Amino acid sequence: MTAAPTPTAPEVAAPLRALLAGLIDYAGLFPPAALSMTDAVAEYARQRRSADAWVLGRFVVPAARLEELAAARRSGVADLPWPVSALVGPGWREDSGRIAKWSGGAELVVDALEFRATHPGEVDTALAALGRSRVSYVEVPVADDPGVLLGHVARLGLRAKIRTGGVTGEQFPSAANVVRFMERCRELALPFKATAGLHHPLTGEYRLTYEPDSAKAPMFGFLTLLAAAAAVALGWRSDEAVRLLEEQSGDAFRFDTAGLHWRGRTIPEASLLELREAGAIAFGSCSFSEPLTDLRALGYLPA
Repeated sequence: MTAAPTPTAPEVAAPLRALLAGLIDYAGLFPPAALSMTDAVAEYARQRRSADAWVLGRFVVPAARLEELAAARRSGVADLPWPVSALVGPGWREDSGRIAKWSGGAELVVDALEFRATHPGEVDTALAALGRSRVSYVEVPVADDPGVLLGHVARLGLRAKIRTGGVTGEQFPSAANVVRFMERCRELALPFKATAGLHHPLTGEYRLTYEPDSAKAPMFGFLTLLAAAAAVALGWRSDEAVRLLEEQSGDAFRFDTAGLHWRGRTIPEASLLELREAGAIAFGSCSFSEPLTDLRALGYLPA
């Protein structure tokens, strides 16, 4: 991947830095932010120049809008090519043609793909059109046990993706289903990413959109999701991982040189590094600043 600028973060505890480095794939084009291309490009460019750039991952864009992204990118400030994750399907061949133009270039490098599939045949159809030259994340449904589909994804050398929320309460999976997904990924040594509803570090009840009269619903936290994934990788029981995923208290977490501490349990820094390298790779968020603002409010990051 073409790296974003990576300022060091000397005041951040090493275990937290291990969790956060390159974590957030910026999806400002998508709800609830739903920014224009111009505004999303300006925000991503601003964050690449910020002191928080070490947390920033790829720019997420539908394949059909790659040309629009490149045009907006050309009008901005000089920078290294941006790393891009393209959302594709179901027009696989059309999207494949659009993506082929951006294997390299001055503006963009599309080095990751994301697409949905509900059964192995859909994965095969997508790969027949898209090939395997890029990292590919397959979003799978998790209401039922996704083990068979994830097994097919793993055998093909792809990665998994879980949708953890949306703009309505019905789009949020249960904590038990999220943990089951992570357990299946652990069993298969299958890296994954998450997307949607993860703007805040801790699980809690939050507004579903940015509208003043927006309804609220329980949402998972990205910090609790990562911590639960690390716990699953260490072999914690399912019910323990569920409780960790549902944690709502910032006082329950502490970071120091030994690792991440949660209610008398410790996840070593080495386990967090391993998680980010081969387990939970990233999460997509339509806001980059909101997750970091919340981390600072909790005292996890310096102001």
